[in-house]
Amino acid sequence: MTADRAVCVTCSNPRCKMCGWTSLLVAVLALTVSVYLLPSPIDPRPHVLKGPPPALEGPLAVNTRLQKGRRLFTGKLCGPESFTADEDGNVYTGTVDGKLWRIGANDSLTFITQMGQNFPECGSSTDYEPVCGRPHGVRLDRHGQLIVADSYLGLHSVDPKTGEKTLLVSNSQGADSVPFAFLNGLEVSSQTGIIYFTDSSSCWGRRHVRLEVIELNSLGRLLAYDPGTETLKVLLDSLYMPNGIVLSPDEDFLLLAETSIGRILKYWLKGLKAGTVEIVLENMVGYPDNIRLSDHGTFLVGITTPRFRKLIPPFLDMIAPYPAVKRFLGKVIPLSWYDLFLPRYALVLELGMDGELVGSLHDPEGRLTWAVSDVFQHRGRTYLGNTDLPFLAVLEEWES
Repeated sequence: MTADRAVCVTCSNPRCKMCGWTSLLVAVLALTVSVYLLPSPIDPRPHVLKGPPPALEGPLAVNTRLQKGRRLFTGKLCGPESFTADEDGNVYTGTVDGKLWRIGANDSLTFITQMGQNFPECGSSTDYEPVCGRPHGVRLDRHGQLIVADSYLGLHSVDPKTGEKTLLVSNSQGADSVPFAFLNGLEVSSQTGIIYFTDSSSCWGRRHVRLEVIELNSLGRLLAYDPGTETLKVLLDSLYMPNGIVLSPDEDFLLLAETSIGRILKYWLKGLKAGTVEIVLENMVGYPDNIRLSDHGTFLVGITTPRFRKLIPPFLDMIAPYPAVKRFLGKVIPLSWYDLFLPRYALVLELGMDGELVGSLHDPEGRLTWAVSDVFQHRGRTYLGNTDLPFLAVLEEWES
């Protein structure tokens, strides 16, 4: 035993090299076993997408229409996710630090309120979001009050003049005995006052959205809240990360984006089909976020991440059918590393009233913006939302 140890410290001896390789092999095996035994944070199921991404041709042909704009409030607004506007021309939005803002007609910026607690650390890390709040969907109701879907703190009504907040439904209350984990999209009926909103996941909060996308489980819901009767109803469940929603001009249906599988649904609210759902667009060129009515009779869809056809399939396409691979990635890859797979490319899709693709707007180099969350048109200007970027991108003119 002593002699063998003496040989192993002599690096030029062949037996020393064998000892080195043996030690390395033991270390690798030990690490492999440790990773295998380590529980994964996700419990994915296999999923196969409908096909390869569509080619960038026809209505999807590459252009530079999204480069013809400018940035506002750089360093002052981080992640202006969603927008709404009042009759005086003021635009409202929420940011990653849990704050609500009013943008005046002269591009003035006014703080309205903090959705959660106002700490200096708010906005510095997603770890603070459950305390500071993160307003996602923002709309005005018939009474001029802001309706806010805060991802962590629930559905609120906010007085835009005073900043006073009224909690309508908390995340802990949820619906049908299932708490909310990730409130996201929002729409308010101008006819009935009913508030439609989405809970993207009953498991993962916004700060763990990447795990939600990788896991690819149908844990989301579409809900309706009636402020008059204070009743809450689940309209659809088992949805794949339901995100943005929009009412049709006549409010006979709404469109809903299922972000994680690149699909848009139509949910009928009126008529013989009321309560039924149809697929209007799937196997999309990217992952849809918010959907908004344009000022010229179409729907505009912000694409948070494009899904392009390349020499190899997109990363999420490749891993979708393999739960074991996704469980392993969930164990060993830090969440921030997934950003390396995201191209710096801005994309907006334009849909007709039947959900057919009629056009697209691109910024191939991400010169103006990328990761588009919302496309809101108001008084001739187009506001391009995002989830994390430190500016607001706007187009002063809409190029047809």
